[in-house]
Amino acid sequence: MGNNQTDWCDFHFEFKASNNQAEYEALLAGMKLAKEVGVRKHTVKSDSKLVTGQVNGDYQAKDPQLAKYREQAASTASSFDKFTLLHVPREKNERADLLAKLANTQRRGQQKTVIHEKLDMPAIERPEILNIRNKKTTWMTPILDYLQRGTTSEDLEKALKIAKEATKYIVLGQQLYRRGFSFPLLRCLEEEDSSYVLKEVHEGACGTHIGGRALASKIARARYYWPTLKKDCMDYVKKCDKCQRFVEGHKAPLENLHHTTLQNGWKQSRSRRSRPKEFDILAEIVSDNGTQFASKGTVEFCEGLKIKQVFMSVEHPQSNAQAEAANKVILRGLRKRLEEAKGRWAEELPQVLWSYHTTPHSTTNETPFRLTFGTEAMIPVKIGEPSPRTALFEPSRNEKELRANLDLIQEAREIAQIKEYVIKARAARRYNQKVIPRKFQTGDLVLKKITMMPNKNKLTPL
Repeated sequence: MGNNQTDWCDFHFEFKASNNQAEYEALLAGMKLAKEVGVRKHTVKSDSKLVTGQVNGDYQAKDPQLAKYREQAASTASSFDKFTLLHVPREKNERADLLAKLANTQRRGQQKTVIHEKLDMPAIERPEILNIRNKKTTWMTPILDYLQRGTTSEDLEKALKIAKEATKYIVLGQQLYRRGFSFPLLRCLEEEDSSYVLKEVHEGACGTHIGGRALASKIARARYYWPTLKKDCMDYVKKCDKCQRFVEGHKAPLENLHHTTLQNGWKQSRSRRSRPKEFDILAEIVSDNGTQFASKGTVEFCEGLKIKQVFMSVEHPQSNAQAEAANKVILRGLRKRLEEAKGRWAEELPQVLWSYHTTPHSTTNETPFRLTFGTEAMIPVKIGEPSPRTALFEPSRNEKELRANLDLIQEAREIAQIKEYVIKARAARRYNQKVIPRKFQTGDLVLKKITMMPNKNKLTPL
């Protein structure tokens, strides 16, 4: 290796090797040793004409085993800056013969080092590195063991409980499904998969940060199941930053009504600055869209006094505020998706509407999409985490099933209409119980109180 040192190495095979295989093993061992000591330009001399010819490309390696040796030798040679393999006759390769006979070949002025190594296996038979994952124990493990192998817990009480619970499940294609009530099969998910489903449905491409109960219902309708589905949905909504910042505040009183006294000079502590002036000019006026308020003369009059006119949205009594209620839900979804970037509401509107159309409504227990097209929509989470609908999909039957759903959808629409009417009648009866009739005659004076926040719009957090 150095200018005044010769390092020799001999190998003992622990396996059966042919002469040609032994020549390749010696070649590969020498190349490996040269790489370890940092050699960049390597010249090898071999007395095997076959090995030299195959590595240099002069001969073709027809034997499968020798072909593997040749490929490995070529791969190792490419790691050197320069590699040369020369053939020398056996009679001129005396050092190798002397080493094989373990003869004393030390010469004057040189030091000799002999390295002895054992080869347990051929160089082409490298041990494979396998990615072995430890089997995790989940809530599905006892049920799968019982259904697939019939094994249960040694505890009799636990074994009976597992056997009873397993009747609600079925295994299809190594995947566990739960027999549902609203749908035939619900795919059972582990903790990692359920986390993805929660995030995608709640705040994904078509999510609008719906509430915990609605989130659980939507996931169940997408045909997924795990034992703590509802609890996980409620906890996820509580931890969601946007849901907490844009939630509507409670309108119920904070505490019971109690008496107050006029002690401590409450009247005297009131600041004089808070008293309204009698002859101030309004800075803003809110009116409806009547011609008397929107006329040219009224507009010029307000502009002359620097009064800002604000017109109320058009009201449609015949709609019974249904459009306004739907808009309220859509605006709530836009607030949570936009945060401070209110100008992008038009870009986010399709995703919010899609979530609205694919979420079951409490009045009908159905999604608007199903009541319109006769079947449930394919939401993105069913693609990312295949549901029974996608995993067991048969294109040949799909067209027939869709047409059958259209024939049967009228019954579902009528049932939904009846449910909606019953809920509205119940809400009207509850509301009417608290009504205190107050009627006004023409000419009666009334005080109208209007409070407006500065720079407030429909997308401002409540």
